[in-house]
Amino acid sequence: MTTPAKGPASYFPSIEKKYGRSIAHWKDLVRTSPLTKHMELVTWLKTEHGLGHGHANALVAHTLAEDSGQ
Repeated sequence: MTTPAKGPASYFPSIEKKYGRSIAHWKDLVRTSPLTKHMELVTWLKTEHGLGHGHANALVAHTLAEDSGQ
């Protein structure tokens, strides 16, 4: 049996279900955005892509942590 995801990744199944795109798609968007600050990216995902605050925050937090090696 697999252990349930914790932290930001716990949002991933509902993000994929609600928005119909893979997590890899959203992470690619975050990584290719010219924006670099956490809240700028969250606001961008909310306004340009229609994500809710919690979902956008989880994606940005997880992606930035992953890219910084944390």
